[in-house]
Amino acid sequence: MPRKGALVGLDIGTTKVCALVGEVDEDGEVHVAGVGTVPCTGVRRGVVTDLEATTRALGEAVERAERMSGQTIRSVYLSVSGEHIASQNSRGVVAVSRSDREIGPQDVERVVEAARMAAIPAPDREIVHLLPRGFVVDGQDGVRDPVGMYGTRLEVEAHIVTGTSTFLANLAKCVHRAGLEVEEMVLEPLASAEAVLSPAERELGVVVCDVGGGTTSLGVFHAGGLVHTVVLPVGGNHITHDIAFGLRTPVPEAEKLKVRHGAASVHAVREGELMEVLGVGEQQPRVLPRRHLCEIIQPRVEEMLSLVAAQLSRPELARRVPVGVVLTGGTALLRGFAELAGERLGLPARVGYPVGVVGLADAVASPAFATAVGLVLYGARRDRRQVGRPERNGALWGRLRAWVRSVLHGE
Repeated sequence: MPRKGALVGLDIGTTKVCALVGEVDEDGEVHVAGVGTVPCTGVRRGVVTDLEATTRALGEAVERAERMSGQTIRSVYLSVSGEHIASQNSRGVVAVSRSDREIGPQDVERVVEAARMAAIPAPDREIVHLLPRGFVVDGQDGVRDPVGMYGTRLEVEAHIVTGTSTFLANLAKCVHRAGLEVEEMVLEPLASAEAVLSPAERELGVVVCDVGGGTTSLGVFHAGGLVHTVVLPVGGNHITHDIAFGLRTPVPEAEKLKVRHGAASVHAVREGELMEVLGVGEQQPRVLPRRHLCEIIQPRVEEMLSLVAAQLSRPELARRVPVGVVLTGGTALLRGFAELAGERLGLPARVGYPVGVVGLADAVASPAFATAVGLVLYGARRDRRQVGRPERNGALWGRLRAWVRSVLHGE
């Protein structure tokens, strides 16, 4: 089948780097052509702490994806997360400029710019996304696309996501040092939502809870758009380290135990089930009840869910998420996680598996690949998102590119 071009998603996380190549055919269908996953030690809680290690890991991941797909990767859609991410909602208002009062694209651009100016971030922060959630024409709200309508006053409600300038620049620098360009930075839960949510879920109200290695990213969607974003400072690595400490076992062994025998709740384990645990410096494994492992995991998962519940209890989010919670990220595969989340949050909960792609879809059919798949799907739909894209207003990309080039080339 003829292809229109390749898109690459690059998900740089605390535990791994994943590069995914997607090819879009003439019908707009996205084919997964290649994927490369490499462990990463240079990122902590979404922030680069070791430039060399991160650059090396993403370079190897990209090389693996290139070999599998037969494509040469030059630019990527890059995921962004970390505790430095913040969000706010803003409103812009302008008068329609044309004498016949027909709203044109330039009016939409002006009102979006007005929303941006009404929420200018601090000097050390940059806008990652400016996402229009809905327009109001002469007091009539609920307008999705005002172009072509008649009116005298145009308003927009927008969701603005910002990040710390230096953290974003360090992330971009790793990509540039690997010989690649950043097509666009994309918020992690926004990317994951592309892969795991249906239009009906976005419309009615749903939460994407992306549990990464070092952080948990939340994205609340309502009426088709993103209305709240937050990154919480706890993730799957915290569970692993709890296991290592509690069972006196090396961290790599603790990770294996979590994956093979772990469960989010002790109720998911039958009495009498046993497991082998290799201790620090021990040659022979110990045999312990599997229940002991789950008694270590459950408190940390409950802590994570209590932080999520605190966010969802905010007044502005009340009754906005009737559909419930969709869990993504590798930790979402922990047995009983969705059931425990449903109990603690008082909402329906399910594990989100990536959909919307074909080809090597089986190779990425896991919540752990939701962000990477979503980045490619986001790129495939980018032509529908011309208004409010960060590179359009120049605030993020002009500064980041100049900063990175000055460091790399001494300009």
